[in-house]
Amino acid sequence: QVQLVESGGGLVQAGGSLKLSCAHSGSTGKAIAWDRRAPGKARDFVASITGDGSTNYANSVKGRFTIARDNDKNTVYLQMNNLKPDDTAVYYCKVDLGPAIGWYSRSQGTQVTVSS
Repeated sequence: QVQLVESGGGLVQAGGSLKLSCAHSGSTGKAIAWDRRAPGKARDFVASITGDGSTNYANSVKGRFTIARDNDKNTVYLQMNNLKPDDTAVYYCKVDLGPAIGWYSRSQGTQVTVSS
């Protein structure tokens, strides 16, 4: 059974940093991604990492965010630097369960608020 638990969100001033964590189970070696949903907007892709460590980023966060995984701890991290007010959103992680099932994204998310 897949479980995803995000943590690490909070309130930070513009230019600050936060590190989000996604503790996952039932998804060893699977690709994991972070999405976010800003107030009044659709959920958008932020970053992803494959089981072997290949990464991909949305243009809006390239150079500021870094995704990494610790397979021993079954945790994926999102290091967010130089945060901007536009980064304010609820951040969710999701896991790719393959072509037959697709992305699994049932989780609570963690709120990130960036003040100007």
